This record gives sequence, C-alpha cells and structure tokens, in this order.
Amino acid sequence: MSRIGKKPIAVPADVDVKIAGGEVAVKGKNGELKLAFHPNMQVGFDGASRQITVQRPNDERQNRALHGLTRSLINNMVVGVSTFFIKKLEIQGVGYQAAIKGKNLELQVGFANIVKLPIPAGVIVECPDQTHVNMKSADKHAVGQFAAIVRGVKPPEPYKGKGIRYAGEYVRRKAGKAFGSS
Repeated sequence: MSRIGKKPIAVPADVDVKIAGGEVAVKGKNGELKLAFHPNMQVGFDGASRQITVQRPNDERQNRALHGLTRSLINNMVVGVSTFFIKKLEIQGVGYQAAIKGKNLELQVGFANIVKLPIPAGVIVECPDQTHVNMKSADKHAVGQFAAIVRGVKPPEPYKGKGIRYAGEYVRRKAGKAFGSS
C-alpha cells in the first residue's frame, strides 16, 4: 500500500469539494481548482469527517504510481485554495533588474534586449524592488513552472554569481583563472 496514497486529506471548513464525473473541484478563498483524475482511481469525499480518500483497484505498477500522485495533486489543490503557494526570486548583477509592465514581467539581465515574459493566468507577480520578484498562486504547478521559466532566462553563473536565483539558493562558486596563475 502506498504510504502517501492511503493517508486521507483533511479538508478545512472554508473549502468546498465536489467530485463528479472523474473530476475533483476544490473551491476556497483563493480561487477554484479542478483536476481530472485517472479513471482507475476512486476518489471519495466524506462530508461528516471532512476528508478526501483516494483508493486504487489493485497493486499493478501503474496503479501504485497513480495512487500517491493523485493524492498529492488533490492535497496541493486543497492547500492552495486556502493558503497561496509562494516562490521568491532574487536578481544579482550590476544593472540587472525586473519590472512589471501590464501583463508582462520585464527582465533586464545583461542581454541586448529586455526579456518580456507573459504572466500566466492565476499567478500573481509582485516586484517589491528591482532585484526581487515574488510569485504566488493557488496552483502549485503554475507558480513553480513560471518561477523556473523566469530563473531559466539567466541562471546564476558560478564565477561571479550573477543571474536569477531562488531566494536562499546557494550557488557554488568557482575560483577562476586568476586564482590558479599565482
């Protein structure tokens, strides 16, 4: 039995859950999320105990893999509609900066042109200053994917550490040529 899959998901009082036709809809103060789960999985909601359970029909390899995955995806939806998932990015480098213009995130990170990235629906992006970007969303996948796309524009390089990194990320530094020639 899957350790993660067999755990019931506790649903807070301010979250509404609807399961119908192979789809789970979760609605809370931060929005509404839907997930179409695999037809082999059985998802049930007990209104009295406010718990969601996920069950699998047998112990085939695919069903074992889907069991924990389905439970984790539904749990992330329940957590997301009650509290936002947050990703913070830092920009380091002389002249490197970020700004929000309309529905785009504009990055000046050492290229000849300004990099413009469209902000996906459901993701809230804030720039408290020019070197920090905060993202939050009820959808864990959406905020994580957009943060990875932004970081991928200019990942931190190992010699001076310039680039876009997650807040608190450790960048391993290299000595460079000047250190070895002395």
